[in-house]
Amino acid sequence: MSRDASVPSGRPLRLLAYTDNSVLGGADLSLSHLLTFLDAEIEVGVLGVSLGIVERVALGRPEAATIVVPAPRSGHDFGSLVAHVRAIRSFRPDIVHANLSSPWSCQYAIAAAALTGRSTVEVYQLPVPAVSARQRLAKRLTSMRVDRHVGVGERTSQEVESLVGLPVGSVRTVHNGVPDVAVEPMPRPRPGAIVGAAGRLEHQKGFDVLLRALRDVEDATLVLIGDGSEREQLRSLARGLELEDRIVWQEWTDDVRSYLPAFDVFVLPSRFEGFPLIVLEALLAETAVVTTNVGSVPEAVRHEETGLLVPADDAAALAAAMRRLLADADLRRSVGRHGRRLVLERFTAQHMARSFHALYDELVR
Repeated sequence: MSRDASVPSGRPLRLLAYTDNSVLGGADLSLSHLLTFLDAEIEVGVLGVSLGIVERVALGRPEAATIVVPAPRSGHDFGSLVAHVRAIRSFRPDIVHANLSSPWSCQYAIAAAALTGRSTVEVYQLPVPAVSARQRLAKRLTSMRVDRHVGVGERTSQEVESLVGLPVGSVRTVHNGVPDVAVEPMPRPRPGAIVGAAGRLEHQKGFDVLLRALRDVEDATLVLIGDGSEREQLRSLARGLELEDRIVWQEWTDDVRSYLPAFDVFVLPSRFEGFPLIVLEALLAETAVVTTNVGSVPEAVRHEETGLLVPADDAAALAAAMRRLLADADLRRSVGRHGRRLVLERFTAQHMARSFHALYDELVR
């Protein structure tokens, strides 16, 4: 639905970025990168339900207004909706940029934007099915009030169209991007081959598959960086596989990039994905990547050019890919060089910010 969001002459665009996450993830880091690299003349506010997340998203934009509202306690929390409406009216944005960690999130902000007559951009980070018919219905209703639908990768955009029931071609693609920053590399934790992995320790990320694959990769040490609900389950699996002596467990850190140069191979064994930032960061570090052929991952990890792709949930294929890279230094160097070049050409935070600025201009001109 198109509304008149024209900006009066001489006044800068006002953008309100929204997240309803309470746990930090790649979706919020991507939003933070966007706000950091958007043109300085745009007036930015960050609205959310968690003070910690709002402040983290706004970290690269010190002048941004930060606003926190109560999280919905149910699917029909009128008080939370009123708070969202008041926050949007108070900031008076030209555009509300809703950052969706799933297609079904951020619905209160989208409804509030519609009630206040604001243009809305929805950005879909991860395509996952609805949990109920009510959730699907609510999404169908709010989607009618959205001005632009955006997916973070080409395949992700297509998957969202199918999941939500949007017309083919209606979800535009703006790839996630990451900044190219210098880091102080961590020392290698042990002698010998090092395999690295990082992410939330949840079923989606497939780290149980990685542990099973590690049994067939002799003499390699795994450095696993992350926290999540499956930490103890994974540690128990590692003990059962007699792998404890070959794993370095590292809690999550915002400084994951400093670990990447110490890895001979970086592995992301996810069962499903959107367009994960950690893969782009590994490519920028010229670290050889093995990952699963899911979501929009193949748009950055091109098989045998910028990394190796394997099927999801296939421990044998994952082990074979790791062994191949560990045994071939020339291949590791080749995919590393090509991976960095591809990210610099297409997937930096600056590329992402320019694309969104052009989209905003479409809505307000």
